[in-house]
Formats: sequence, structure tokens, C-alpha cells
Amino acid sequence: MAAVIVLGTIAAAAVLAVGGHGLERLDEPEILVFALCALLGELAPLKVYSRGSEGEATTSTLFAMTLLIAGGIEVALVALLVANLVADVVRRKPAYKIAFNMGQYAISVAAAGLVLGLLSDVPRPGPFHFAAGEVPAILAAVLVFFFVNTAIVAAVLAIVQRVGIWRFLVHDWLAEASTSGLMLGLAPIIVLAADYSLPLVALMFIPLLAIHRGGSAAIAKEHQALHDALTGLPNRVLFRNRVEQALHATRRSRRGCAVMLMDLNHFKEINDTLGHQPGDRLLQEVATRLSGALRAGDTVARLGGDEFAVLLPGGTDRDSAVTVAEHLLARLREPFLVDTTTLQIGGSIGIAHSPEHGTDVETLMQRADIAMYAAKATGGYAVFDPSQDHHSPRRLALAAELPGAIERGELRLAYQPKAELPSGRIVGVEALARWEHPELGTLDPAEFVPIAEQTGLIIALTSAVVDAALERVAAWRTLGHDLSIAVNLSARSFLDARLADEIPQLLAAHDLPAECLELEITESMLMHDPQRAAETLERLAAIGVGLSVDDFGTGYSSLAHLKRLPVDTIKIDKSFVLDMADDEADEAIVRSTIELAHNLGLRVVAEGVESADAWMRLAALGCDLAQGYHLARPLPAGGLLALLEAERHEPLRLVAR
Repeated sequence: MAAVIVLGTIAAAAVLAVGGHGLERLDEPEILVFALCALLGELAPLKVYSRGSEGEATTSTLFAMTLLIAGGIEVALVALLVANLVADVVRRKPAYKIAFNMGQYAISVAAAGLVLGLLSDVPRPGPFHFAAGEVPAILAAVLVFFFVNTAIVAAVLAIVQRVGIWRFLVHDWLAEASTSGLMLGLAPIIVLAADYSLPLVALMFIPLLAIHRGGSAAIAKEHQALHDALTGLPNRVLFRNRVEQALHATRRSRRGCAVMLMDLNHFKEINDTLGHQPGDRLLQEVATRLSGALRAGDTVARLGGDEFAVLLPGGTDRDSAVTVAEHLLARLREPFLVDTTTLQIGGSIGIAHSPEHGTDVETLMQRADIAMYAAKATGGYAVFDPSQDHHSPRRLALAAELPGAIERGELRLAYQPKAELPSGRIVGVEALARWEHPELGTLDPAEFVPIAEQTGLIIALTSAVVDAALERVAAWRTLGHDLSIAVNLSARSFLDARLADEIPQLLAAHDLPAECLELEITESMLMHDPQRAAETLERLAAIGVGLSVDDFGTGYSSLAHLKRLPVDTIKIDKSFVLDMADDEADEAIVRSTIELAHNLGLRVVAEGVESADAWMRLAALGCDLAQGYHLARPLPAGGLLALLEAERHEPLRLVAR
């Protein structure tokens, strides 16, 4: 930009120094009309579509060319620079942009004037400013003005966006040819019309109007094709195009970019409950909030339904992308006011970073999508990890080995105790599955449970876990430890009708009463398909097993909804318990949940109890049970038995550490 300003100043000074006498023609009527039209053209630009977005084309350049033909390089230069200066001052553009625009025009006019002067004697005084034989020279000057003027802007933008300048130039020349190029081609015709009769120049506004209407129609058509009709955000097509541009820029600059895919939590429930119109307004509010939370150079798009995407272009590292994701999630958690209803939603964000996770659009978006589904399982955001990829060699190998692992008994259970408040007496445990892989070591459920769900093995896996859990409970009972055991159900296991038939058989096989088994389902599982969930719960409740709602407070249900379901217990999510000692709002939520649950006849378990202070606060609030690292971490069967024996003698000592 500095180079353009300097070269433009030199070009303007040279033109005025060499041929300043040409300014004497400014008092000619047609010259004055053309100068006025140049000013009006700069003040009222035409809307066009260029470089994947809406842009402007000014008719001032057209009338600058007519001035060049009719009056010479000096009057063309002065009229165009004055018009540009006035328009930019009116629009309050920064001084450096005004100087750049004037430098750009000065270079373009000087180049076109030089070509016209070398190839012809135009302009000359008299009734005709040019003859038929001088048309090629005039067209050459028009082409030079067009190519130089377009090239200067395109080169600056290419440098800013870190893409190949030549590729950018060719694209811009082709794109601008249908608007600015056509308008410049009208210049000699306008000069001939003015020579014949100055009022005839007014007729030339008819083709200009046609170009304007065509440009507006093109904008509307391109906008519809590349933007979401509901929110006005870029759609999938435009988003992919911008990702491709960002990736091309990163390959040249070696600076990373990040792609995020975002899915709104519980939007389906809101849409089904309130209707599509409030749901649409909520999406519009979400779009506005996301756009306002990002930088000017970032892109947020709606891909369809409740799925959004964000592009963080060059210079974004992995940590910066995580920071942006946390900020977006925090903004989404703030209440939305739709009509007279206050709604709260959240989101799940998957992050993929280039070049670490991919160097092409398809791979990057696919891996952001994989990370998003991982985030939906854990909540919040997730950065892509190769272990999340269903088609990675590791996951394919685990999927092949899992059936044999179930048959060979490689699944082991760890047990996290639950104790009464405030006595500290252990009354139950939660069974947590682990895969003791012969080569890879201990694998957490997060790695193999999704594989089991995707391959249809989740039913067999659940049966194996329930069977092992009941076998262990039976063994403890023979030693005098009367405990209940809780088993987590996946969504697919929970809704499988065979589960209600199999559980009584397993209880009978181990000679255990139904009340010693508790099944835990998450709040989101209940809200995904409320009608089917209620029917499933009724079948399980008829068996006599306990039913517990896990992660309560993180979903979209309420205690008023749960009172219609045959559940016995709710587990307050650890996110509220962990900070309740320092966060009055979290403590208020815990207190209110305990009181309301007791009023509905439900027991309350607090997860994430990690300190004596939290233990005592929960006891004071009347919470029934607690589990967490303050009591004990998940233990193998032998470790839990030792804890039970110690608890038999001094229960309070275990929780007073």
C-alpha cells in the first residue's frame, strides 16, 4: 500500500508537471458534465458480486476515461482524484485508505494516458475528439486502465490473504470484466454522443442502469446460493469455499487455521415443545450471538438444522482455537429470550486444526465432525484425536477384538463406593467397566463403549457387565456386606426391549433380590425420546430394580418432568458439587435440587465430593448419599473389600481425612 501511494504521488506529479496546460479545458461544458458524473459515480457506486462477497463498482472510472479521451490526461486525473477524495471523506475512510485509493487511480490514469498518447493524437481540439482509425488506440488505453486498476487492488488483497498473486489477478480480471470492464468500454461511445449533442449523454445512463440492475440481480442470486435463508449466515457451500481459501493461504504462509463444527444441545426438544417458529427465532438469535463473539476475519456459517460451523483463518494455533471454543460455549449458555420465553441451550464443539489434522477441506471438516461427536459424549468441546476416528487402524483393531474380549472375560469392573450422609456408611457402589487389553493395557469405557454401540456389541457388553456386577454383589453378601450396585446404561442398551427380559434371569441366576441392582441413565437419554423412555422405565420399574438419573442439572429436563417417571434417585452432576464451596450459585442449585427432590420422594446422590468441606455442606443440606474421591477412588474388588472391612469398624474415620 505504501508503494502504491508513493508511485501514485510520483505519477500525479509527473502528469501535472509535464502537461499542466490541459487543465484549461475544465471550463468546457462536456468536460464539466463528465467531471460531475465522475463525482456522482464515486458517491453512488453500483453493487456487484466479487471475490465471494458483495462489493462495489464505481462509474467514476468510466467518466475518467471519457475525460481522458475528450480532455486529456490532466483533466481526467484531477477530476477522478477530486471525486475520490470527496467520496472517501464523506464515508469517513481512514487517511491511509484515501491516499491508497488516490494513488491507485493516479497510476491507472497515468498508464492509460501514456498508452493513448503513444498510439494516437487523442485528444485534439475541434468538433470530433477522435477518428475511426484511433479506436484501437482508445480501446488499448481502456484495457490498460482496467488491467492496472484491477491488478493493484487484487495484488494488495492477495498479499493480505497470503494467496498466489497471479491466481488472484486472473480471477479478479475475469470477475470484474462483466461490470467495470463493460462500463469502461462505453467511454468512447459517450464521447461521440457528447460531440453530437451533449444532452444525448443522458441516454447513456440506460445501459448503466442495466448494468446496475444486472449487478443487483447477480448479488441476490449469489447471496441465495451461498447464504442460509433463515439466518443470513454463509451456508455449507460458501463455508467450504472459505476453508479452501484459508488452507491455500496456510500452505503459503505456513500459519495454521482451525475449523469448528458446532451442534446445539436440546434444540430438538425446544423445537418439538414450542414449535418451529420459536425454534427458527432461536436459531436467528444464536447466529447473531455467534457472529458477535468472533473477530471480523472469522467466518461463522449455518450448515443446516441446528449445526453451525466456524472458520478461524491463518495465524490460529490450537490453544487459540480452544480459547475461542470456550468463549462461544460461554456465550451460548447465556439465556435467550424468544418472544416471552427464556430458553437455555448449550453446544458441543469439535475442533480440527490445519495442518496437524488435515490439509484439505474434506479431511478437516470430517475430523472436526468426529471431534464434535466426541464432545457430545463428554460435553463442551473436543479437539480431534486420532483415537476418535472410527476408521483409524486402532479403532478398527479394537472393534475386531472386542467380541473375543467379552467372551474371554477381559472386561474388569472397578467399584466406586457411595456412602450415606453424614454417617459415612457405605451402602452401595457404582460399577465402572475397564478393558484389560493384553497389549494396550487398561482401556477406559470412553474408548471401547462407542465401538460397542457402533458395532452392535453394546447389548452383549451390557449383559456381561451386569452379570459380573451381580456376581460380585452376591459374593459380598456372603461376607456380610449388604450392598446395592449401580450399572450405567448406554442409550442403545436402555431402549433395547431385551434388557427387561434378561435382568430377571440374571438376578435369579445369582439368587439376588431386584432392589440390589440400580440402573443409571443420563438425563439426555430421557429427553431424546421422552415417550419411549417413559415406556422403557415402566418396564424396568416393574422388575423392582432401582432407577437413577445421572448427570442431573446438565440437560433440559426438570424435577417436574421426572415426577411423572418411575425413578428413585437423582445424581447431582459433579460440576455443581465441585465448586459449591466457592460458588454461591452452585450451592443454591444443589440446595434447591435436594429440597425439591425430597418433596417428590426421590433420593439424592452428590457426585464429585472431593473434600471434607463439601461433605459437611452436603450433609447439612440433607443430601442422602455422596460419592467422590474424598470417600474413595474407583477400586478393584479386593480394594473395595478392604475398605468395607475398615468401614465396618470406623465409618466416620473414612470421611474425616
